[in-house]
Amino acid sequence: MAARCTLPIIALQLFIAIAIAVARSSALAAAADVVLAESPEVVLTRADWEADLLRIPADKRDAFASSPQRVQASLNNLLVNRTLAARARAAGLDKEAALERRIALETDRILAAQLLAKIERDARAEFDRNPERNRMRARELYLVTAKNYATAEEIDVSHLLISTEKNSVDAAYAAAEAARAKLAGGADFSALAREISDDRTAKSNGGRLSWFRRGAMDPAFESAAFALANPGDLSPPVRSRFGVHVIRLEGRKPARQPTFEEVEAQVVEELRTKYVNEARDAAIAAIRADPRIKVNQEAVEALVFKAAIPLDPTGTIGTSPLAVPARPSAPAPAADAAPAPK
Repeated sequence: MAARCTLPIIALQLFIAIAIAVARSSALAAAADVVLAESPEVVLTRADWEADLLRIPADKRDAFASSPQRVQASLNNLLVNRTLAARARAAGLDKEAALERRIALETDRILAAQLLAKIERDARAEFDRNPERNRMRARELYLVTAKNYATAEEIDVSHLLISTEKNSVDAAYAAAEAARAKLAGGADFSALAREISDDRTAKSNGGRLSWFRRGAMDPAFESAAFALANPGDLSPPVRSRFGVHVIRLEGRKPARQPTFEEVEAQVVEELRTKYVNEARDAAIAAIRADPRIKVNQEAVEALVFKAAIPLDPTGTIGTSPLAVPARPSAPAPAADAAPAPK
């Protein structure tokens, strides 16, 4: 008796599952068809909004969609673009040969990007299917390149600055010596830095700098700072390119070699990224290396614009509108700036 009831029960369960799936699909379709805005020329639906949202990087979409201002601005732009596009079609612009090709090329770019994204997703999923293998490879990589994961020594310091642009060098040293004497006598470093330091950030941070490693600061400043042995130690006045400083050591983190377990997630992520990049690059390289590709080299060379472009005495391109402007030199550091990275 029980056996005879099995098939109807299974059939009923299958029917219920299908009904639920259809209902969910219908609900999603209905949500996609919800009209968000319309005009005599265009209608914007939820599906349009969600498609446009795909242009935002996946890890930023939630934050973007949680801002009413951004959502409204995006919908306004979408409505304007859709209206202009509708009018362009009404004017027959989409039928112009050159524009048709551009539209086709833009479609190709979108499809190409989507396929590369799929290749990357598939490669990431394939990599993640074998976590034990990945852990073994990560350990092997760590053993070979352990020094790459070592953390360098870091120090935390406070400083005050006497500018050598506002003062003579001798006057700056004298002011720094006087400040150091006050600090040695128990003066509050933060209050004194806010009062006399020419570092414009001292008003907000009391002269406190964040943790930094060797190579991040002005060499003279850095050398004096790292020479301090114990928290609370004061440097003698030291001159950098910004002026004369008095430095106090606040803390020190020694260099250390983390264990594999501490950096395992980082090493696995590096392996995953490498695996994904190689999969994507291999797909592109296979297309470029396809022996069936035929190139009309003469026609390609004819695309290159050839013209006599006069050179100026320095040997750079002169009057051509295609000339690449020289990169502007970096501005000189302000005298009242804090010690800056190299």
